[in-house]
Amino acid sequence: MPSEPPKPPSRAPVAPERDDGAVVVERKTARTKPPRMYQVVLLNDDYTPMEFVVMVLQEYFKRDLETATHIMLKIHHEGRGVCGVYTKDVAATKVELVLAAARRSGHPLQCIMEAA
Repeated sequence: MPSEPPKPPSRAPVAPERDDGAVVVERKTARTKPPRMYQVVLLNDDYTPMEFVVMVLQEYFKRDLETATHIMLKIHHEGRGVCGVYTKDVAATKVELVLAAARRSGHPLQCIMEAA
């Protein structure tokens, strides 16, 4: 019996070259970053009643009475207090809601947002 000739080493199939000038681009997976967070801060003033600040913290930031009172006292003693940390759009909305409520009630309460 004749012996079989040795087989050439196998290669991965080669993609045919394209003559139409098309370019193949490798797809990379997009990695999204979590959204940047902002803290909503209430500033102290000498005219806004403490009860109003507590009400704002309860109504707009969903704080219980004890937590709202603690934040209000921090604002009173330190001049500012963080009410919450949110994404940019949510923080901006909360600032606008608080400022509108303060103006409706005739209080000069200031509310700002800053990068956390």
